[in-house]
Amino acid sequence: MTQPDFSLSPEDLAAFHRDGYAGPFTLYRPEEIKKGWGRTRLELLDRSAAVYSEDAAVSAATNISNYDRHLDHPFLADHITRPEIVHRVASVLGPDVLCWRTEFFPKHPGDEGTDWHQADTFANASGSPQIQWPGGSDFGGTITVWCAFTEASAEMGCLQFIPGTHRTMYYDETKRMHYAPERNNDVDKDGVRRGFFGYDYRELQIDPDWKPDESRAVSMEMRAGQFIMFWSTLMHASHPHEGRTRDMRMGFASRYVPTSVAVYPGTDAIEEYGGRVSLDRYGTVLVSGADTHGQNRTAERTTRDHPFVTQTPVGR
Repeated sequence: MTQPDFSLSPEDLAAFHRDGYAGPFTLYRPEEIKKGWGRTRLELLDRSAAVYSEDAAVSAATNISNYDRHLDHPFLADHITRPEIVHRVASVLGPDVLCWRTEFFPKHPGDEGTDWHQADTFANASGSPQIQWPGGSDFGGTITVWCAFTEASAEMGCLQFIPGTHRTMYYDETKRMHYAPERNNDVDKDGVRRGFFGYDYRELQIDPDWKPDESRAVSMEMRAGQFIMFWSTLMHASHPHEGRTRDMRMGFASRYVPTSVAVYPGTDAIEEYGGRVSLDRYGTVLVSGADTHGQNRTAERTTRDHPFVTQTPVGR
């Protein structure tokens, strides 16, 4: 039986290269993701198999111990390998693709929006690159697949993009930002409640007087179960949650790079948002093709229902 091909069409691929994003695409029916996420949300409270210890990672804004729960939960392990996602990502990155991180992005009623930002090496918080493309690469950053596990309307804090900004970096990630947790949910920018989890992303601006052209911004409203894919170097932000409903907005982001990209080069820990977690049990996941580079820690799924990881030693 022929399997469906979800690769981007030539027209969609050209639009992705021009605008820096594609979608939304439907992955789950609304009732399907409501049931799947409702069950998963409760099951994630069991951290016995989570790869990161919770103790050293708690902060005022987020908790990095909740990164990479695809490594210990079957629903999330299935999610990152869904052909609807992988085929489209491989259309851009080529056949050999790793998922190197997943993150939850909740927005509760009354939460501020997320400020405009770009990420190339993800060195913005720690000062150390978390991904490193080989020299001479035409691209940089990661492809982020952001899936709406709940409704994501503008009033609930949906994403915003400024199309076509992914080819120019307006921020210098080597500057590193100052973490001030008291800023979380307490920043007003030009009349909009918008911050960055206890950081001020403007500290990284190459030109301190520059401002994003918000007149070109588009709001990416999504139904529960839809996803968008975009370059992390695309200028993106999110609206505040206006609090007109008691429902939270939950986004789940999975991040993809070619196997030629070095992940967490030269480091054995993630340091962000006032927390620190060891990478001893971490591994990238090969979601497409083959890894002939052998430069990254890898994680392999044992069974479909029990996705605990086995680590492959890697020479760095």
